[in-house]
Amino acid sequence: MARKDARSSAQTKSGVPTRARVVLVSLIAAMTVVGGGLTLLDRGPVASPQGLSLPPLLATAGAGGIESIFSTRLPLDQKRWKAIVIHDTGSLAATPASLEARAIELGLNGLGHHFVIGNGNGLDDGELHVGGRWLRQAAGAHAVGPDHEFYNRHSIGISLVGDGERRPFTQAQMQRLTQLVDALRAEFNIPADKLYLHSQIAQTPSPGKLFPEAIFRQSLGPR
Repeated sequence: MARKDARSSAQTKSGVPTRARVVLVSLIAAMTVVGGGLTLLDRGPVASPQGLSLPPLLATAGAGGIESIFSTRLPLDQKRWKAIVIHDTGSLAATPASLEARAIELGLNGLGHHFVIGNGNGLDDGELHVGGRWLRQAAGAHAVGPDHEFYNRHSIGISLVGDGERRPFTQAQMQRLTQLVDALRAEFNIPADKLYLHSQIAQTPSPGKLFPEAIFRQSLGPR
């Protein structure tokens, strides 16, 4: 079945292949069916691209490390964040700018995910992009499915650059994902049973059959 995630690509609109156009049309239709879609939840003026990036393999603490994700423009919303949802972009390459542009094409108010982790194609391998929604502590626009409104308002959306149906994610990506999820779970007291793959809350394969879920969960710290 066609993937229903918001798909990103480094290609320009005029260079999108026929298959990608078919997927995009299917995606828009799916959004409309699922409770009015993400666009109804995400109305408002379009934000300009914004965010910050943490280079790969930073220390887990300190001014330049993973703890810097909690230095947001607005105070951390401890009551909002109740879950984490992991996605893939569905594209083998992506940049913050290409992801932002694709989100705007889909009618969203900018990048729908709170975090993006690069694979070396567009973003450095293991590089962590912190999206503008996270810096503003704003609701996401990353989840579809019957409970999409809850997950967009109350879950933290993390997307891995890549297509988990076609290619495994890199070791650096998985290390960064583990580091990020451990930090978020500790900060917001998110239990293990509130950590989801997108495919577990919606009819989509994302983050794909090649996502190593069992190994990933075993690598997480206790909570």
